Amino acid sequence: MLVLSRRVGERIMIGENIVIEVMEVKGEQVRLGINAPRDVAIHREEIYEEIKRENKAAGALNKDMMEQIKQMGNVKRN
Repeated sequence: MLVLSRRVGERIMIGENIVIEVMEVKGEQVRLGINAPRDVAIHREEIYEEIKRENKAAGALNKDMMEQIKQMGNVKRN
């Protein structure tokens, strides 16, 4: 892990098109500004983890649904 120290107004570059700027520091809280292309997803960690859980649950549901559809196709009709 890279650890950097920055003051208010200073920036960090990630690649050529992502800029993180320290906007404000109040006690233990730091406000960051992030400038990145629209196709780059940016989330707080807790939101990112929730998205991963929801996607995993949706994938499992889709897998179960596909299995049920396959089973329905195997049922012989008279």
